[in-house]
Amino acid sequence: MFTLESGSGFWNPLLWVAIIFIAFLLVYGIRGFGKNVYKKGTEQTKAFLSGNKEANPEDMHVKASNLYWGFTSSMKSLYGRLRKMHTGNVSDYLLWFIIVLAILFIVIGVI
Repeated sequence: MFTLESGSGFWNPLLWVAIIFIAFLLVYGIRGFGKNVYKKGTEQTKAFLSGNKEANPEDMHVKASNLYWGFTSSMKSLYGRLRKMHTGNVSDYLLWFIIVLAILFIVIGVI
């Protein structure tokens, strides 16, 4: 009645819902055998860093300028030329988009 037959087998949604429900019950049952000694707000909630103290979040923050330093330093000449072309005018960007799209269409052979 609810079975979808294909060339490689069948798919019955009610059967799959039942299988997922049984799997959920099995996982929930296995979870019940675990120990219930976890306490929120204690040392158990802190990350283990091999005995080292956790640093302040401000000290751990990586700035975007540091993150992209390798890219910007290796392509400094390209970024310099692109920065000169940058006008901030949306119509200029649209013109560049149309030009590049036309070149791609010519290369692909659509036009």
